[in-house]
Amino acid sequence: MNHDKLRRLVLAALFAALVCAATNLVVPVPMLHGYVNLGDGTVLLAGFLLGPVWGAAAGGIGSMLADLLLGYMTYAPGTLLIKGAMAAVAALLFRVLRKKTGDLTAALLGGIAAELIMVGGYFVYEAWLLGYGLSAAASVAGNALQGTAGLIFGALLCQILYHIPAVKRAVRVF
Repeated sequence: MNHDKLRRLVLAALFAALVCAATNLVVPVPMLHGYVNLGDGTVLLAGFLLGPVWGAAAGGIGSMLADLLLGYMTYAPGTLLIKGAMAAVAALLFRVLRKKTGDLTAALLGGIAAELIMVGGYFVYEAWLLGYGLSAAASVAGNALQGTAGLIFGALLCQILYHIPAVKRAVRVF
């Protein structure tokens, strides 16, 4: 295995672990009587930094592992696909738009598209595959709040990390 392939594999595994851990970090939102986690932001960050293929692998696998560890086994297959798609779309849009619009705007636009995939993806998964029907609409607001928090966290962290020379060198192979 050559040096670049090994670097990609190690960074993707690291990000999968970060996504899994960040999904377990909850931030209480008292006014809404709930909480958000930092997993979505880390999925976006994996896409921004690792690119569409490795970012999708890291985001999907890390999120799926979090579901398995937290006892949400029925969501694990959907999470693998939905979070993987999120990271891939965020990465592709980030790559295409960053030269035209700048890093922050590209991250925000890529993140918005990715979070729309997450909200819609979980609605479809719950409504059709889990058999909840239209009652799956009850989770849309919570997922949208989760997506907004993830978007802000992921885009801001991308801005910070993308300007650190060591990070740029580490992710240049993607």
